[in-house]
Amino acid sequence: MIETAYRAGLLVAYQFAVFVGIALMPVALLARRLGVTLPFGRLVRTLDDAYSEVAAEVDAR
Repeated sequence: MIETAYRAGLLVAYQFAVFVGIALMPVALLARRLGVTLPFGRLVRTLDDAYSEVAAEVDAR
C-alpha cells in the first residue's frame, strides 16, 4: 500500500514538473538569452529515473 502511494506520488510529481516546465517555457527561453539555465530538465530526469526504479521493482514482484 505504501509502495503504491509512493509510486503515485512520484507520478504526480513528474507530471507536475513537466507541466511547470511547459508553462514556464517562455521564461526559460528568456533566461537562456540572458545566460541563465533553469534546472527543469534535470528535475524531470531525476523524477523520471525515480519513478522508473519504483515501477521496475513493483513489476519484478
